[in-house]
Amino acid sequence: MIKGRSIFIAAAISATTLSAPVAFAYEAGDWLIRGRVIAVSPNDSSNTLTSSVAGALGTQAGVNSDVVPEVDFTYMLSRKWGVELILASSEHDIKAKGALASLGNIIDTRTLPPTLTLQYHFRPDGKYRPYMGVGVNYTLFFSEDASSSLKAAGGGTANVDLDPSIGLAAQLGMDVGLSDDWFINFDVKYIDMKTDASISTATLGKLKIDVDIDPWVYGIGIGKRF
Repeated sequence: MIKGRSIFIAAAISATTLSAPVAFAYEAGDWLIRGRVIAVSPNDSSNTLTSSVAGALGTQAGVNSDVVPEVDFTYMLSRKWGVELILASSEHDIKAKGALASLGNIIDTRTLPPTLTLQYHFRPDGKYRPYMGVGVNYTLFFSEDASSSLKAAGGGTANVDLDPSIGLAAQLGMDVGLSDDWFINFDVKYIDMKTDASISTATLGKLKIDVDIDPWVYGIGIGKRF
């Protein structure tokens, strides 16, 4: 999480050295399309892993970070209000902590987390155009797979199912004008994201654990107004 935040801050500072102010103004009906690189940094926690055979196993779960490309679309409802949809897919390993930490990574999965926010743009006609937004996130987990270490502990088989997540999202960002239509973008989001994991095994029965992922998402990119 620190690495993603440092990159974001360094790039934001460098943007302030760009040339003189640019004539620019958002208008109702404009489309803003951005391509970003995002760092997805979970602020994770979980309850204790339980087994239908052995009970509580004294083990929690953690989720690793990922850096991926992302595309987002903003439609300006007025000069100051817009609606943004982001599209991306990240990959994460879920690792064991506590009594079974020696298993290391126990699950890997991909996410599809479309996020829709309503934004307020404070200075739609300036070179520096900060905004804030609130909205909703839906995350679908797919390509779930148990690690070889978890399969071995479960008697050779471990079938994983991760429930989808619905939660709130909040964002702060800024567009920095380069020309009438092109701009650099910096964006930070916090997403309320969690999943209930069920793992069917041969020797430990059904394993269950609830994981709060709650990532910070740091984004840097370039955009164009249409």
